[in-house]
Amino acid sequence: MEITAKGLRNRVGEVLRCVERGETVTVTYRGRPKARLVAIEESPGSATEDKAQSPAFGMWKDRADLADVRAHVRRLRDGRFHAG
Repeated sequence: MEITAKGLRNRVGEVLRCVERGETVTVTYRGRPKARLVAIEESPGSATEDKAQSPAFGMWKDRADLADVRAHVRRLRDGRFHAG
């Protein structure tokens, strides 16, 4: 399937359904191909396993200032010059 950039904006749901069915969609801009949309092939559960193996997984588990998540978020949202 081939679609213009404007057509992609207006028909994104239809284009995604085509990609889900296995079609490759070429996006054109001013008549020239600019991008190709293809389905992502993932096996079930692989994303979860990959995250658990990441070195960043659980890197802040020992931080005392993050024990109370709500208080931490409140501090972040207070801003730099909180008056209260």
